[in-house]
Amino acid sequence: MQELLVDFITSLDGYGAAEGWPGFWGLQGPEYLAWLEEQPERDYTILMGANTYRLMSGFAAEAESLEADEAAAVDELARTPKVVFSSTLQPPLAWANTQLVGGDAVEAVAGMKRDGAGPLRTLGSLTLCRSLLKAGLVDRFRVVVFPVITGRTGRDRIYDGYPDVALDIVASRTFDGRLQLLEYVPRVLAGPPGKQPAS
Repeated sequence: MQELLVDFITSLDGYGAAEGWPGFWGLQGPEYLAWLEEQPERDYTILMGANTYRLMSGFAAEAESLEADEAAAVDELARTPKVVFSSTLQPPLAWANTQLVGGDAVEAVAGMKRDGAGPLRTLGSLTLCRSLLKAGLVDRFRVVVFPVITGRTGRDRIYDGYPDVALDIVASRTFDGRLQLLEYVPRVLAGPPGKQPAS
Protein backbone atom coordinates (compact mmCIF):
# COMPACT_ATOMS: atom_id res chain seq x y z
CA MET A 1 0.00 0.00 0.00
CA GLN A 2 1.45 3.36 -1.05
CA GLU A 3 1.70 6.31 1.34
CA LEU A 4 -0.47 9.42 1.02
CA LEU A 5 0.80 12.63 2.64
CA VAL A 6 -1.45 15.66 3.06
CA ASP A 7 0.82 18.70 3.22
CA PHE A 8 -0.28 22.25 4.12
CA ILE A 9 1.30 25.57 4.89
CA THR A 10 -0.89 27.64 7.18
CA SER A 11 -1.18 30.79 9.22
CA LEU A 12 -1.58 30.28 12.96
CA ASP A 13 -5.34 30.77 12.59
CA GLY A 14 -5.64 28.08 9.93
CA TYR A 15 -5.71 29.96 6.63
CA GLY A 16 -3.90 28.71 3.54
CA ALA A 17 -3.42 32.21 2.10
CA ALA A 18 -4.28 35.85 2.76
CA GLU A 19 -5.35 38.67 0.48
CA GLY A 20 -2.50 41.07 -0.28
CA TRP A 21 0.18 38.99 1.45
CA PRO A 22 3.11 37.52 -0.53
CA GLY A 23 3.70 33.78 -0.89
CA PHE A 24 4.79 32.11 2.36
CA TRP A 25 3.46 35.30 4.03
CA GLY A 26 6.90 36.76 3.22
CA LEU A 27 8.45 34.75 6.07
CA GLN A 28 10.32 31.99 4.25
CA GLY A 29 13.93 31.79 5.40
CA PRO A 30 17.06 29.92 4.29
CA GLU A 31 16.49 26.87 6.54
CA TYR A 32 12.94 26.40 5.31
CA LEU A 33 13.87 26.89 1.66
CA ALA A 34 16.76 24.42 2.01
CA TRP A 35 14.38 21.87 3.54
CA LEU A 36 11.98 22.33 0.62
CA GLU A 37 14.86 21.54 -1.71
CA GLU A 38 16.00 18.41 0.15
CA GLN A 39 12.75 16.86 1.38
CA PRO A 40 12.36 13.21 0.40
CA GLU A 41 8.79 13.74 -0.85
CA ARG A 42 10.05 15.53 -3.94
CA ASP A 43 9.65 12.25 -5.86
CA TYR A 44 6.04 11.72 -4.82
CA THR A 45 3.22 12.10 -7.32
CA ILE A 46 1.30 15.30 -6.51
CA LEU A 47 -2.49 15.20 -6.27
CA MET A 48 -4.57 18.35 -6.73
CA GLY A 49 -7.99 19.68 -7.64
CA ALA A 50 -8.95 21.97 -10.47
CA ASN A 51 -8.64 25.25 -8.54
CA THR A 52 -5.11 24.47 -7.37
CA TYR A 53 -4.20 23.33 -10.88
CA ARG A 54 -5.42 26.61 -12.37
CA LEU A 55 -3.52 28.63 -9.78
CA MET A 56 -0.24 26.71 -9.97
CA SER A 57 -0.18 26.27 -13.73
CA GLY A 58 -0.83 30.02 -13.97
CA PHE A 59 2.26 30.63 -11.81
CA ALA A 60 4.20 28.29 -14.10
CA ALA A 61 3.13 30.28 -17.15
CA GLU A 62 4.39 33.49 -15.51
CA ALA A 63 7.55 32.07 -13.91
CA GLU A 64 9.73 34.90 -15.23
CA SER A 65 7.82 37.42 -13.08
CA LEU A 66 8.19 35.45 -9.82
CA GLU A 67 10.86 35.89 -7.16
CA ALA A 68 13.80 33.49 -7.54
CA ASP A 69 12.75 31.07 -4.77
CA GLU A 70 9.14 30.94 -6.00
CA ALA A 71 10.27 30.43 -9.61
CA ALA A 72 12.53 27.55 -8.55
CA ALA A 73 9.64 25.89 -6.70
CA VAL A 74 7.37 26.25 -9.75
CA ASP A 75 10.08 24.80 -12.03
CA GLU A 76 10.45 21.83 -9.69
CA LEU A 77 6.68 21.27 -9.81
CA ALA A 78 6.74 21.28 -13.60
CA ARG A 79 9.11 18.29 -13.53
CA THR A 80 7.06 16.38 -10.94
CA PRO A 81 4.30 13.94 -11.94
CA LYS A 82 0.90 15.42 -11.12
CA VAL A 83 -2.67 14.09 -11.11
CA VAL A 84 -5.54 16.58 -11.30
CA PHE A 85 -9.07 15.57 -10.30
CA SER A 86 -11.69 17.61 -12.13
CA SER A 87 -14.99 17.31 -13.94
CA THR A 88 -14.59 20.77 -15.49
CA LEU A 89 -11.09 20.80 -16.98
CA GLN A 90 -10.64 19.37 -20.46
CA PRO A 91 -7.65 17.44 -21.85
CA PRO A 92 -4.99 17.95 -22.85
CA LEU A 93 -3.69 19.92 -19.87
CA ALA A 94 -0.95 22.41 -20.70
CA TRP A 95 1.21 21.92 -17.61
CA ALA A 96 3.92 19.32 -18.20
CA ASN A 97 3.69 15.90 -16.53
CA THR A 98 0.03 16.31 -15.58
CA GLN A 99 -2.66 13.64 -15.87
CA LEU A 100 -6.37 14.50 -15.69
CA VAL A 101 -8.81 12.20 -13.87
CA GLY A 102 -12.48 12.99 -14.30
CA GLY A 103 -13.98 10.31 -12.06
CA ASP A 104 -14.41 10.02 -8.31
CA ALA A 105 -11.20 11.22 -6.61
CA VAL A 106 -11.55 9.06 -3.49
CA GLU A 107 -12.05 5.93 -5.55
CA ALA A 108 -9.16 6.82 -7.87
CA VAL A 109 -6.74 7.57 -5.02
CA ALA A 110 -7.72 4.37 -3.19
CA GLY A 111 -6.85 2.50 -6.40
CA MET A 112 -3.53 4.36 -6.78
CA LYS A 113 -2.57 3.50 -3.20
CA ARG A 114 -3.61 -0.13 -3.60
CA ASP A 115 -2.02 -0.68 -7.02
CA GLY A 116 1.42 0.60 -6.06
CA ALA A 117 1.52 3.66 -8.31
CA GLY A 118 4.17 5.17 -6.00
CA PRO A 119 3.91 7.45 -2.96
CA LEU A 120 1.46 10.35 -3.16
CA ARG A 121 1.13 13.81 -1.66
CA THR A 122 -1.26 16.69 -2.03
CA LEU A 123 -0.72 20.32 -2.96
CA GLY A 124 -3.30 22.80 -1.65
CA SER A 125 -6.66 21.42 -2.79
CA LEU A 126 -8.64 21.82 0.42
CA THR A 127 -11.77 19.98 -0.77
CA LEU A 128 -9.75 17.06 -2.14
CA CYS A 129 -7.72 16.75 1.07
CA ARG A 130 -10.85 16.85 3.21
CA SER A 131 -12.44 14.07 1.12
CA LEU A 132 -9.34 11.88 1.27
CA LEU A 133 -9.05 12.34 5.04
CA LYS A 134 -12.75 11.55 5.62
CA ALA A 135 -12.29 8.37 3.58
CA GLY A 136 -9.40 7.25 5.80
CA LEU A 137 -6.84 7.33 2.99
CA VAL A 138 -4.34 9.77 4.56
CA ASP A 139 -1.26 8.19 6.18
CA ARG A 140 0.55 11.39 7.23
CA PHE A 141 -0.74 14.90 7.87
CA ARG A 142 1.87 17.66 7.88
CA VAL A 143 1.52 21.38 8.43
CA VAL A 144 4.11 24.13 8.48
CA VAL A 145 2.70 26.90 10.66
CA PHE A 146 3.76 30.45 9.79
CA PRO A 147 3.69 32.94 12.72
CA VAL A 148 0.96 35.24 11.46
CA ILE A 149 -2.74 35.67 12.18
CA THR A 150 -4.65 36.76 9.10
CA GLY A 151 -8.16 36.94 10.53
CA ARG A 152 -9.14 40.00 8.46
CA THR A 153 -7.40 39.15 5.18
CA GLY A 154 -7.17 35.35 5.42
CA ARG A 155 -8.77 33.16 2.79
CA ASP A 156 -8.98 29.42 2.21
CA ARG A 157 -9.77 28.24 5.75
CA ILE A 158 -8.21 24.80 5.79
CA TYR A 159 -10.17 22.86 8.41
CA ASP A 160 -13.76 23.94 7.75
CA GLY A 161 -15.89 20.87 7.11
CA TYR A 162 -13.37 18.39 8.52
CA PRO A 163 -14.48 15.51 10.71
CA ASP A 164 -13.08 15.17 14.23
CA VAL A 165 -9.54 13.83 13.87
CA ALA A 166 -7.01 12.60 16.44
CA LEU A 167 -3.43 13.44 15.49
CA ASP A 168 -0.51 11.38 16.79
CA ILE A 169 2.66 13.44 16.40
CA VAL A 170 5.58 11.74 14.64
CA ALA A 171 7.88 14.69 13.87
CA SER A 172 8.38 18.37 14.61
CA ARG A 173 10.96 20.97 13.68
CA THR A 174 11.56 24.72 13.81
CA PHE A 175 12.84 26.57 10.73
CA ASP A 176 14.61 29.91 10.87
CA GLY A 177 13.61 30.36 14.51
CA ARG A 178 9.96 31.03 13.60
CA LEU A 179 8.28 28.42 11.35
CA GLN A 180 6.92 25.25 12.99
CA LEU A 181 6.69 21.94 11.15
CA LEU A 182 4.26 19.49 12.75
CA GLU A 183 3.76 16.02 11.31
CA TYR A 184 1.10 13.57 12.44
CA VAL A 185 -0.55 10.25 11.76
CA PRO A 186 -4.29 11.06 11.58
CA ARG A 187 -7.17 8.97 12.90
CA VAL A 188 -10.68 10.01 11.92
CA LEU A 189 -13.01 9.86 14.94
CA ALA A 190 -16.72 9.09 15.05
CA GLY A 191 -17.04 11.87 17.64
CA PRO A 192 -15.29 13.30 20.68
CA PRO A 193 -13.20 10.75 22.63
CA GLY A 194 -15.24 8.80 25.15
CA LYS A 195 -18.54 9.55 23.40
CA GLN A 196 -20.42 6.83 21.55
CA PRO A 197 -22.02 7.85 18.25
CA ALA A 198 -25.80 7.69 18.21
CA SER A 199 -27.12 4.45 16.76
